[in-house]
Amino acid sequence: MSKRVAILLAEGFEEAEAVIVIDVLQRLEIEAVTVACQAARQVVSYHGLNVTADCLLSEAHATLFDAVVLPGGPQGTVNLAANPQVTDFIRQHDRAGKWICPLCSAAARVLGGNRLLQGRRYVCSGDLHHTVDDGIYVDAHVVEDGNLISGRGLGVAFDFAFHLAWRLTGEKEAINFQAEHIYYDSWRVPQ
Repeated sequence: MSKRVAILLAEGFEEAEAVIVIDVLQRLEIEAVTVACQAARQVVSYHGLNVTADCLLSEAHATLFDAVVLPGGPQGTVNLAANPQVTDFIRQHDRAGKWICPLCSAAARVLGGNRLLQGRRYVCSGDLHHTVDDGIYVDAHVVEDGNLISGRGLGVAFDFAFHLAWRLTGEKEAINFQAEHIYYDSWRVPQ
């Protein structure tokens, strides 16, 4: 059975973070479903790229995915954090033990801002961790704690995506092959 991942998009999302994660997951036959967290499926990214999401959050709200990915982006994460449907969706998945995967500012703004870190270790971009009091900031590229996988930002999006794919599938050889295939020499499945 194929794994399914919800990629939550709101106006101002960091497009490169979203696309890198989608690309890596789909190379490994993990279904990446883009979910617009607003009234329309058309979402404008941080740098003005128009993206049509696969569905609206209101349509996917009752679906339980294997993971929920939250790309960063200054305005995108503010918009995700302010949306009570997003918070409910994350809580639902967190309670079910599914992977919660913020990238860049999403860990601090969306999870920390809504007290969803719950004492877990995490990483985020810049100094946003100073605004968070319900998690433990770790200075690393990618941090895993329980069912939370967080990534520092765009520069580590490949590490983040490969780590998530490994946790979802356990397919060490396939993941290492894809990392080699795209000439990404910085990441291999840990021994």
